[in-house]
Amino acid sequence: MKPEYDFSKGERGKFFRPNAELALPIYLSADVQAYLAERAASKGMPLSEMVNALLKQEIQIIESVK
Repeated sequence: MKPEYDFSKGERGKFFRPNAELALPIYLSADVQAYLAERAASKGMPLSEMVNALLKQEIQIIESVK
């Protein structure tokens, strides 16, 4: 790294997008991913759709217990 950087020509907020959505990567353990991928394939749906459906069901269960 340089000891000092020149930001005098920088523009504040140049890349800021207020409505941008951030997609965070989610890492599954290999055995969980293999199981869910197999189940998703048997149902003919993408893995991400299967995981989202399972998580939504889990959220509903948690909320119903509150």
